Amino acid sequence: MDHDPDIDQGEARARTAMTSPPFFDEASGTVRFWVTIDGTEVGAMIGKETLHYHYRPAAMDDLPLDTFVHHAEELDAAVRRRVIAGAYVPVMLREFDLAV
Repeated sequence: MDHDPDIDQGEARARTAMTSPPFFDEASGTVRFWVTIDGTEVGAMIGKETLHYHYRPAAMDDLPLDTFVHHAEELDAAVRRRVIAGAYVPVMLREFDLAV
């Protein structure tokens, strides 16, 4: 998997906010990640299409994991909002979860 060298700081921030590193699951087409909420690791995922259309609609070469890492804090917050609202886990983030 190719990674942009400029992502390293973003990856460090994402890994600090999440206890396990995120990964792209080819079979489901989702980035899978975990967010610690009240001492519990909560699983979450977001589709590559959602990432693309929400964050990089004009991009031709976007990589879902790289896009995720650049927006990890916002995605972490979206998972927290969904869990507080009573969502079942794992949380599947959708486009409207990202609009604040």
